[in-house]
Amino acid sequence: MEMLKTKTPPLEDRITSFRADLDRFIDERVAELKKQCPGVPEGVLRMGLMGKSGCECRTVLAIKTKDAQEAANGAA
Repeated sequence: MEMLKTKTPPLEDRITSFRADLDRFIDERVAELKKQCPGVPEGVLRMGLMGKSGCECRTVLAIKTKDAQEAANGAA
């Protein structure tokens, strides 16, 4: 019996999809911040989240780490 082979999408497609996920996550966080700071432009809020690195991966990991720490402290 022949096994079905699944083809891995090209690297470029995976990166594009992954970056879209990162951007979506950051955009959602910016929308949350915008509710707290209605007069601040989204671009400024996004730059504040991104920090000096400008790296979406680092930003999302930092936010997730902070969220986990806050959840752990709140559960204690």
